[in-house]
Amino acid sequence: MRNLRLDIEEREKQYLAPFASKAAESKGTLKPRDECFVRTLYMQDRDRIIHSEYFRRLKDKAQVIMFNEAPYRTRLTHTLEVMQIARTISRALRLNEDLTEAIALGHDLGHAPFGHAGEHAINKYWEGFHHASHSLRVVECLEKGQGLNLTFETRDGILKHTKGKKGSILSNDSASMPATNEGLVVRISDIIAYINHDIDDAINLGVLKSDDIPKPIIDVLSSRYSKRVDTMVMAVIIESIEKEEVSIKEEVLNAMNNLKAFMFENVYESKEIKKDVARVHEIISYVFEYYLKNTHLILEDKLFFIPENSKDNLELVKDYVAHLSDNEAVSIYEKIKTN
Repeated sequence: MRNLRLDIEEREKQYLAPFASKAAESKGTLKPRDECFVRTLYMQDRDRIIHSEYFRRLKDKAQVIMFNEAPYRTRLTHTLEVMQIARTISRALRLNEDLTEAIALGHDLGHAPFGHAGEHAINKYWEGFHHASHSLRVVECLEKGQGLNLTFETRDGILKHTKGKKGSILSNDSASMPATNEGLVVRISDIIAYINHDIDDAINLGVLKSDDIPKPIIDVLSSRYSKRVDTMVMAVIIESIEKEEVSIKEEVLNAMNNLKAFMFENVYESKEIKKDVARVHEIISYVFEYYLKNTHLILEDKLFFIPENSKDNLELVKDYVAHLSDNEAVSIYEKIKTN
């Protein structure tokens, strides 16, 4: 049989931009893989993530709006929006779309129930718990108890996609930035996605009105959801093509940073969201402490695979609670409270 993978790798060398990642030049995986005659390493990464349990669990983990059955964004829909934006940018810049897609699809695999609220609650018991590093733990050892054995480039992009409240989209700290331009595109696409769709959800919830967004931001980015996204995406594409490196037009970058700061102050840290955050902390605390006293129940759960490198009961409970869906966490909490 003709080796179709080699054909794809050759086309990548001929077509992709000089600053794009080539699958044939990957730094490889943690453990050897059987050779595939159809898919490159990055294509395999993407497929392994899509077919993982942790990816499926994202459909029942909140983005920002919690305890609400209306069709607000979940971690899964957020992930798909990030992937779509990142692929658009990568295709325009002739970067590696397979690697971009793999990083985007895997970037939030390690989110706890209730997203960032659950993440902060787990920090009470496991200091330094963060969804980016936990996403790396998921793909390296938690999925099926052995991880997904992904390439260095995908794992690096997953770990370094995050910016936090005060982190820079484009940082001068090379240690915090992705090693590939595809990883950088996902890092940028993540914030393009969430500062726009979180505005949409906040308006629908009644936390925000469209005319609350400061006029200087609107003047640069627009008041319309689709126009804002288009402005940000084009600011990356045009600036990056001119510089032959991934960058963002300065005026738009400043507006994005200002919009991000506005969202933290007026949405993520609003009274309405904080009320739900307090409830999440109570739920996670009850569940975490319950399993610390009953770790045998985790060992009896046939659907949870314990990695070989699990250090102690505290890490075991941390991994278990973090993997729960929102509904599972609430159900366990309610059973604890009624017993």
